[in-house]
Amino acid sequence: MKIGMFTSGYQRNPIEDVFKDAKRFGYDYIELWGARPHAYAPDLKAGDIHQIKELIDEYEMPVRGYTPEHNAYPYNFMIGSESMRRDAVEYLKLSMDMAKEMGADFTLMSPAHAGYNATAQEIWDRLIRTMRELTEYAEKIGHKIVLEALTPYESNVCKSANDLLEVFRQIPSDSLVGMCDIVPPYVQQESIMAYFDKLGEKMYHMHVIDSDGASDTHIMPGEGQMPLREMMAELKEMNYQGTMTIELVTSYINEPRFYARRAINNIRDLLK
Repeated sequence: MKIGMFTSGYQRNPIEDVFKDAKRFGYDYIELWGARPHAYAPDLKAGDIHQIKELIDEYEMPVRGYTPEHNAYPYNFMIGSESMRRDAVEYLKLSMDMAKEMGADFTLMSPAHAGYNATAQEIWDRLIRTMRELTEYAEKIGHKIVLEALTPYESNVCKSANDLLEVFRQIPSDSLVGMCDIVPPYVQQESIMAYFDKLGEKMYHMHVIDSDGASDTHIMPGEGQMPLREMMAELKEMNYQGTMTIELVTSYINEPRFYARRAINNIRDLLK
């Protein structure tokens, strides 16, 4: 399996630090977080894409996935007016264009909170309409969307393997695949391994981190409550050949290089 670095924890550092440290610490690839000051899709379109491509070449470190920020201000395609939804859709289409230009295999999307007044029917109608439109665009440009389920602390839309399955049932496409961030199933007593059983060939990617079991907080691998050593043994026995990004987010933003090094060393130990 290939181990990737997630980059939102580096947002207070120069973007070159991301590539330099991924190379130094032995990561296989980068999953590039897209928001200012780094890799915001409109800025990439305006010329910043050239710097990203230069860094990829200089450090021989590919960007395997691009994860544009769209769970918070100003983009969330699940809430607000139709013009707000359209704005988010156009932003994500541009994000896919930029991901493809930098050589990324996929763009990651995770439907955010739809608001407290939205009914289940309204949520699903909006989700399917939007994901169908985005998937059709991914098909057009020859790109993949990786759809992520979130925790119930973050979203009331897509939160489980069954939710992902329903999206795939309604939008059958080779350009739309799924993943497992292992925190959402763990905090809601869902089986992590059931993602593999249920999604089958659609199970394309993972976010690996640790958890306190009671929130969406992402903790350093091996330093929370999850049985990660046993999970790694299962992945090795099933010969998982996909990608696995260590999703350190902003809990370690003060010293990202200390924790990026520690995270991959912990994962290597857990894989022994």
